[in-house]
Amino acid sequence: MDASTSDDAAVYRLSAERALVATVDFFTPIVDDAYDFGRIAAANALSDVYAMGARPLFALNLVGFPRDWLGEGVLEEIVRGGGEMARLAGVAVIGGHSLDDHEPKFGMCVIGEVAPDRIVRNSTARAGDRLVLTKPIGTGVISTALKQEAAAPSAVDAAVASMTTLNRGAAEAMLAVGVSAATDVTGFGLLGHLHELARASRVAARVYARDVPLLPGARELAARGFFPGGTRRNYDDLGDAARWPDALAEPDRLLLCDAQTSGGLLIALPAERVDALVERLRSAGTPAVAVIGELFDGPAGEIVVA
Repeated sequence: MDASTSDDAAVYRLSAERALVATVDFFTPIVDDAYDFGRIAAANALSDVYAMGARPLFALNLVGFPRDWLGEGVLEEIVRGGGEMARLAGVAVIGGHSLDDHEPKFGMCVIGEVAPDRIVRNSTARAGDRLVLTKPIGTGVISTALKQEAAAPSAVDAAVASMTTLNRGAAEAMLAVGVSAATDVTGFGLLGHLHELARASRVAARVYARDVPLLPGARELAARGFFPGGTRRNYDDLGDAARWPDALAEPDRLLLCDAQTSGGLLIALPAERVDALVERLRSAGTPAVAVIGELFDGPAGEIVVA
């Protein structure tokens, strides 16, 4: 597979029965707790493999850390958090690379495996498919508010709980039901990733803003303007691809573009399979189970927000 559809991970076919799936992701801390940061970064890296319908096999740590801080236990906690998340995923961490960096960074390169005929792409959705989201959004505004000491502890706890939930259960559910396409919701925000999926699939999308689940406290913090720069870039980048209702306030528009970390899966599937998927997602305990819209024949990549 090439990069023409901006899919979540690279796929290298080994044979008619086997293909490798590879991804890499790392970033600076978005929470204060080092252990939680490690867990979030690892879950985020693993998510791309799950979005492709693959099973992660092993991972390599990627670390940037100030040499002067070594010996204080912070790096050990970050790596311990990442290792714990990998253990929960059944993944071996078999090495990695580190460098002296004034600003801490952590993430993973993850290698997975999938049968070529079982790959879930972002380019195979069809008109008439429904859209299902498996995690609430709002991690961008909450993490930004946290940096400014404005986020309530309950909002931070809810965001951390969501970001440290593996997308494994959601991936297993979509594979069991059979879906048309999927992607995970990360830095480009909900509408940014939906735009990529719809454009690659040559369909348009409709999203019902009222049905999109939000993390506790996210709406209040959005109204106070705690948006990361990436969220506003996401909103601007959509440009004419998004059609907004006049009554939808700017904070609500920006939330739909909020840059996410370790977000959920956005799944497109035939309407007649939605109930089966919803049932399996609930059994898997995914942070959200929300039918948020549908795809239809229209300009490729256009999104109508209702």
